[in-house]
Amino acid sequence: MQTQFKTFWIRDWQPRDRDIAADLIAQVLQEYGLVTCGLAAETGGADWDVLNVEAAYWQTGGEFWVIEQESQVVGTAGYYPVHRGKNAVEIRKMYLLPAARRQGLGRYLLNCLETAIAAKGFTQVWLETASVLKEAVQLYESSGYLPISEVETSRCDRAYMKSLA
Repeated sequence: MQTQFKTFWIRDWQPRDRDIAADLIAQVLQEYGLVTCGLAAETGGADWDVLNVEAAYWQTGGEFWVIEQESQVVGTAGYYPVHRGKNAVEIRKMYLLPAARRQGLGRYLLNCLETAIAAKGFTQVWLETASVLKEAVQLYESSGYLPISEVETSRCDRAYMKSLA
């Protein structure tokens, strides 16, 4: 995957991005009070996939991307197959640093994810988020994601599902 949106480049994650992506995600989670320390110390739990992209995404048929602006990583996003629903994936780790927000990038990124997911033949998209991530909640709800009650991640209090045509 490689595509451009305004001054942003969305590309496939590479092993050299591991620490940068983990630090970025920890930074955003700390900004919203969802974690108190970095992800590097975590060996399991909600963020295991960020530290194990090869096993979590690549080996399962998913994808993990980083978003760059002026050669700096400013965001992440990915998806991988899940056993919830039928022929389903979960969108994971869609985070942007403050400087990359409010420019339409989130909506563009979500559309790219849905296009890639559909191209691989998946028909359901699941995701979880937290109410404190108001912009994300608004994005998902305005993009046709329907609330469901099946939240599995402890720091999340909202879950959504969308069927792809």
